Amino acid sequence: MNVRAGKKVWIGLAVLVLPCLIVSMDVSVLLFGMPFISADLKPSGTQLLWIMDMYGFVLAGMLITMGALGDRIGRRRLLLIGAVAFSAASVAAAYSTGAGMLIGTRAVLGLAGATLMPSTLALIRNMFHDERQRKTAIAVWTGAMTGGVTVGPIVGGALMNHFWWGSAFLINVPAMVLLLALGPVLLPEFRNPAAGRFDVLGSLLSLGAVLPIVYGIKELAIDGYALLPVISIVVGLAVGVVFWHRQRTIAHPLIDLSLFRHRTYSASVGVNTVTNFAMLGFSFYTMQYLQVVHGMSPFKASLWSLAVMPFIMVAMTVAGIAAKKVRPAFVIATGLLVSACGLVVTTQVDVHQSLAVILTGAGLLAAGMLVATSLTADLILTAAPAEQAGAASAVAETGSELGGALGFAILGSIGTAVYHHQMADVQVAGIPAETLRAARDTLGSAAHVPGQAGQALLETARTAFTHGLNITGLAGAMVLVPAALIAFAVLRNVPVTAPAKDTAPAEQTPELEPTDRPWQEPVPAVPQTRGAR
Repeated sequence: MNVRAGKKVWIGLAVLVLPCLIVSMDVSVLLFGMPFISADLKPSGTQLLWIMDMYGFVLAGMLITMGALGDRIGRRRLLLIGAVAFSAASVAAAYSTGAGMLIGTRAVLGLAGATLMPSTLALIRNMFHDERQRKTAIAVWTGAMTGGVTVGPIVGGALMNHFWWGSAFLINVPAMVLLLALGPVLLPEFRNPAAGRFDVLGSLLSLGAVLPIVYGIKELAIDGYALLPVISIVVGLAVGVVFWHRQRTIAHPLIDLSLFRHRTYSASVGVNTVTNFAMLGFSFYTMQYLQVVHGMSPFKASLWSLAVMPFIMVAMTVAGIAAKKVRPAFVIATGLLVSACGLVVTTQVDVHQSLAVILTGAGLLAAGMLVATSLTADLILTAAPAEQAGAASAVAETGSELGGALGFAILGSIGTAVYHHQMADVQVAGIPAETLRAARDTLGSAAHVPGQAGQALLETARTAFTHGLNITGLAGAMVLVPAALIAFAVLRNVPVTAPAKDTAPAEQTPELEPTDRPWQEPVPAVPQTRGAR
């Protein structure tokens, strides 16, 4: 029986890419809308932060729950339910009449986004049974996730130039309507017939573990040491221990912890975490460098950030070709080293340089990340049993979210510490002491000091910030290089093309109608759940 995907399956992949692009865009699309939201809804400072952060917090906290739920009720079904919820929440957010309503709708968007991400990746496992085709499909999926974060601010800026802030939410609706129209026709259904009862308490524990940790890390990164974020992290870790114990002891866990004894799976999750640590931790500095050091408007800076797209396109091509001929260990380690080289390039950035250096560094960082993570996504799916692909991919994506939060906190703290150290003794005649203290705290404050004295202060602040950027790049590279060596050592025995662990004849033939597939799927001979053991 032919296992290669036909035209219909590839069109289905294009449908799957839509929610990936929208979910990743929604993290950053509001960046240019915040001033308009502030003027219209008049939120407090705390409410403004929650409007930005609520989506990411709920998304990270619910990924494991939704990945496991999709394995039980059907991945396509959960994807379509999520599309309906995402559309409804987008419309409600666009027409919010107050800050509280917008915060609530952003939470629902995060919840719906958590249904979409693991379902899309897990469905690729069901749609592409040819090893090489699946790797290509995953490279496309990874490119959509990476590209969405890059394109989000640009789309947001363009919309703010022509429409009101709610348009940043309404752009989600056409994509979701298209998914709802084409999904039932083009996408297969898959559920784990031996999954057992859904662990409601476990899902609450996973949320109670991830959300406080992400919140605490981000708060420490933004405001420095404070008691509440530290307590939040400690509580999250404690709940995480309870969650881990429960998953080990109940009959039908959300995630099978034996997956982590599989070196390929654990190493791949680790690579995803480390790459997001470096990528998101450093991207914060890239945008500030363009806006404040080079004096660009936010929209112009976001357009310049598109310079990384050629690197991403080349990386997608290289990853697809290399995956068919070279062992994953070599490709993943090379990708991490390319990203490390990109960060090393950023150590050479100077205040008065052209943009070529910073954009080349950022491009290499993004390209290497894409090469590495496109392969780790495939290894994660094939290391896990097919019936647990949703939960397995959700755990990996949760690790990525935590890696990004840690990168923002740790790399952000390093750059901030360098800036504070170099600005500590700066004295500029004619500038009030209070204004000088604010400028020593952030580059943004230094940029708003008027007059000739303000220009002198800003030049010094730009130099201090750029030195912080250089040290941050070096710190990130020092994390990626050993990660590349460890990944190579752990994955060196993984072959170029491994035989699939599952066979699903009804899903391997593209001509079969998707609606016929659910009851034609064979029940696994050895169900991979504790209760069945």
